Order: sequence, then C-alpha cells, then structure tokens
Amino acid sequence: MLRVKTNVELKNKLSNTLRNWLPILQSSLSDLGEAMSPFVEGNPLIDIKSGYEESFESRIPKKIQYGYVQNSHSEAIEALTVQKRGLFEILEEQTDGSLFPTPISQLIAHHVIENLDEGGYYEGDSEAFCVAQGITLEQFEKIRLRFIHVEPVGIGARDVSESFLFQLESATISDAGYTLAREMITHLDELGRFRKDSSFDEAMKVVGSFKNPPAIDYLEDSQQVIPDLMIYNDPEEGIEVRINDKYYPSVMIDSAYGVDHPFVREKLKEAKSLVDALEMRKATLYKVGLMIVEYQYDFFTGGAIKPLTLKTLADEFGHNPSTISRAIANKYIACDRGIYPMKDFFTTAIDEDVSNAAIKDYVAELVKAESHKKPLSDMKLLELIQDKFKITMVRRTIAKYRKQLNIAGSSERKQLYLLGR
Repeated sequence: MLRVKTNVELKNKLSNTLRNWLPILQSSLSDLGEAMSPFVEGNPLIDIKSGYEESFESRIPKKIQYGYVQNSHSEAIEALTVQKRGLFEILEEQTDGSLFPTPISQLIAHHVIENLDEGGYYEGDSEAFCVAQGITLEQFEKIRLRFIHVEPVGIGARDVSESFLFQLESATISDAGYTLAREMITHLDELGRFRKDSSFDEAMKVVGSFKNPPAIDYLEDSQQVIPDLMIYNDPEEGIEVRINDKYYPSVMIDSAYGVDHPFVREKLKEAKSLVDALEMRKATLYKVGLMIVEYQYDFFTGGAIKPLTLKTLADEFGHNPSTISRAIANKYIACDRGIYPMKDFFTTAIDEDVSNAAIKDYVAELVKAESHKKPLSDMKLLELIQDKFKITMVRRTIAKYRKQLNIAGSSERKQLYLLGR
C-alpha cells in the first residue's frame, strides 16, 4: 500500500504558500497561466513561458498515448485538451448584455450559472441567496426567467417542464399549436387526453424536438479537459501516479538584475515564492493522487469507488478539509478507465461498505434498462437497491438521488418515452 508521510517543514511551507498563492492551487491546469498573471504583472524579474507553446503531441507521454487512450495520436490529443469554448464561458458572455443590465440582475445571473448541474438545470438555494442579498424571491425569479432568452435555450430551468416551456418560446409553431403545446408541457403526465385536439400532431412534433437536458450538446465537451494527474497500471511496476507537469508554465527569474535595491529584493522574493507555489501545487496534488490510489485501489483495478471523505484525507495531510477541497477543485485524473473529476473519488458513505456514488450508478443503470411502457417507480427502485446492497434506505433518498441525476419521475419518464426523448 502507498503511504504518504507528512513532513513538518514541507507542511508549514505549504501552508504559507497556500495562504499567499491560493488561486494557483485552486485553478485548473488550463487556467493556471491566467491565475499566475496577477503575480507576474509589475514584476520585471519574472518571465513566464506558456506550457502550451509546444505541440500537444510532443507533450503526451507514450504510456498515456498508447496505454490510457489506446487510440490514434489525434484522438489522444483531443481527449487530453480543451477543443471548444465551454458552456459556462458562453453563458458568462451573455450576462453582460441587455438581458442583465443592472448589478443585481448580473449577480442573480451569475448565481444561476454557478448553480447549474451538468445537464444545465438550475439547482441553487434561491431562498438563501435572496436573504443574503436582501431581495425577495419574486425579484429573483423575475430575473431568473430571463434565461428563457439565453442560449442554449432551456438553460437555467428548474426541471424538464420548465425547460420545455423555455424552448417553446423560441419554436416555430402556430398560435393554436403553441397554446396546445404549452398545455401539454404543463401536464406531461396526461398527454393522452390531448390526442383529439386538431393541433396535437403539430404540438407533439415541436415538443418532441426539444432538448433534454438543455445542455446535452455540451455534455461530451465537458469531458475534454487537461488532467492534472495521470494514473495507469504498468504490468511490471504496478500502479503509477504522475503529475502532468509538462503543461505547467515555466517561470524564469532574472536574478542578476544588476541593481541592489529594496524594491528589487522584494520582487526577487516574490518571484521565488511564485516558483514555490507551483512546486507546492505539484507536491500537494501528487500526494492527493497517491492517497486516492491507496484508498480507491479497487477502482483502479476494475472495482467500484469506495466511501472516502475529505476529512480523512485532510487528517492525513494535517490540513483543514477546506484546503483539500480547494486543492481538488477543477482538477481531473486520467486513467485507463477514462477521465474523472478528482472530486468524484470523495463520496459520502451510506454505510461502511457502500457509497452514495455506487447507489447513484445503480439507479442510472436501472432506469437505462427499464421498460418504456412501465418505468420503475421510486418504491421499486428502493426495493431493488435494498436487495442488491443489503442496506436500509427511505424512498425520499432515492427521489433525491434521482433528481441529482436529472432523472424524471416514473410518470414523467413514461410521457417522455412517448415523445421519443
């Protein structure tokens, strides 16, 4: 088993560096250069060389090219790099226009964007936000509903029905078809009663073309990231953890500036501290990688993710869980099973041997394989889960996990199946 021994001197140095250069630790690898820019500006002793100036192909280790990706060079490069503008970048660009012209409207728009789930549905705590900002829920909702005009259409809705209503506003449809489609969307569980309406076919065709989830075109793109860690099985050496440091910016310091002055000495100190921050970032993530392999060894050998809390890792490090949380934010691990957000390896235990991630995976599997004519109810899902994992749960927990997975209720799924979605 791999074991990381905490070095007191390194730990203290790390703590000081994190306090001074936290953005460097917290940023993703692709944003690292941007995170460093505030520390470079105004310092004539520092020169930064981007980690992206050489060709991507020359920077991907052969073990990753042929071991992890197991495809062509071009596919390897695509898998390990960002190819397109991301969904959040596109959304942020739209908050500066006429839709959100005031500071409070922009604040609300940013809150909605920051609280979108993977599918593009809003899942934030509106009431807590309103209390913190001193506004009413009605004011908040009035601004949130402006997302009806934001691209991709349907983003920012709370559920399938509202997302479809957003998309309906942009659809090409007759007035009669619009009225019927709106009524159908409001009563997705009762579509059968609308069949006799003369506009039913037109409305059904339009509603059936809507995207669910609204961010479906960006789900695949979200996987195209640059991993901070690469973990793979070597037949001879076993599991190996490696920092993807070839993408790190290079910091060059002009230590022979030629002027002995307090300003120069201070800037030299800041430059060295920046280098320390980068090294501490690497050291922190490498240790996290080693611990993840130790605790999640079964996963890297074909098994499931086990319960692992941030507190467990923080105790090993001797740091606060919030520090570890920042360290893993926006970070990814590439292994022979794919690319995974680092946070996915930290789960909440339902009992000693079962994690909520395992439960969610099983729920997704069950729904994927269910009968379209008779979808599984939450009670039936609960029964199957308790039988498989030999645990005791309550139905509302299954409903909670289902919603987190963007899976509609059984009656709503039945109607969506009729729509061909």
